[in-house]
Amino acid sequence: MSEKPTAARESFGNVAPKLAELSDEVLFGDIWERPQLSKRDRSLVTCAALIALGKTEQMNFHIPRAIANGVTPDELVELTTHLAFYAGWPNAMSTVSKLKELGVAANNGA
Repeated sequence: MSEKPTAARESFGNVAPKLAELSDEVLFGDIWERPQLSKRDRSLVTCAALIALGKTEQMNFHIPRAIANGVTPDELVELTTHLAFYAGWPNAMSTVSKLKELGVAANNGA
């Protein structure tokens, strides 16, 4: 296990060191680096899965990461609107609350 401090190790490494190691080395070190999907696309897929599963607590990390990976606020809002009909209205509404909390809003007003 690498000793360099990472977001996972700083966030929860003292509670679950092996999970932090796997997050760093397998999830973000391998899976997120595979060339078959861009990081932008992986972020869209991840955000869609979190919305569908109602995992709003994980959005605190993944929504800013999605924006850093090139997903626009408009796209996140549209993703949420689209998934309201496939993943459930309550999941979409919880996501809207999380987007608001994180300061993400659509620019197009539609």
